[in-house]
Amino acid sequence: MNYQSTPGAPVRSGVPEHGRVPKYYAVKAKLALMVDELGEGGPLPTERDLAVRYEVSRETVRQAIRELLLEGRLRRRGRGTVVAGPKLEQPLSLASYTEGVRRQGRRPGRTLISLDRFPCPEALAPEVGAERGAPVWHMERVLLADDERVGLESTYVSEARAPRLDVDFDPDSSFYAYLHDRLGIAFGDADERIETVLATPREALLVGTPPALPMLLLHRVSRDTDGRPLERVRTLYRGDRFSFTTHLGRQD
Repeated sequence: MNYQSTPGAPVRSGVPEHGRVPKYYAVKAKLALMVDELGEGGPLPTERDLAVRYEVSRETVRQAIRELLLEGRLRRRGRGTVVAGPKLEQPLSLASYTEGVRRQGRRPGRTLISLDRFPCPEALAPEVGAERGAPVWHMERVLLADDERVGLESTYVSEARAPRLDVDFDPDSSFYAYLHDRLGIAFGDADERIETVLATPREALLVGTPPALPMLLLHRVSRDTDGRPLERVRTLYRGDRFSFTTHLGRQD
């Protein structure tokens, strides 16, 4: 089998310099070609059939499938496995989740888990522009794309900036649009950090993923156009369903 790289693939397609390819990886490479041929939604043959076809153990096939599931190329459907659709591309910008999903022809949505008010702790105070002990909202929502659970978002904002959040805001809508359209608050800039994590058991249950699935965690602290702290957001995205894009310009 030819393991040479195709454009955009990892260097040498992951083959070690000594040239010895693990059995599971050889099967994974063959399955990747099958995935391309089947197309989105195409059902993968059973592990038993694949083991017979490639003359390997079912555990070897299982490991190859596990990696393709983690990479988001396959997904479970009932008791079977099918080819997954392309990952959602979320821009690293001040655009909302809603705008990013709609641009790709998908239907965004959110399910409210909780909306609580609590005294602002000292560590959070400078990020939301509140005094220590002042009331702060915490809103937790599951993110949806065409009714598929794809992430979990926690938003912290001072009650002084959004005093009627529990009354006026539709939890299924864009928080950014609410701030802009109802409260006249515009976003100016933000600091954002991205890291890879594993979800906690609670987070995995809410998002509907195995705890071992890698997740992309975004921390964002936003300010309004006057430079005043506005919100702190912690968003967990499924690593198998999301990628992030940005445009880089030259700085002189």
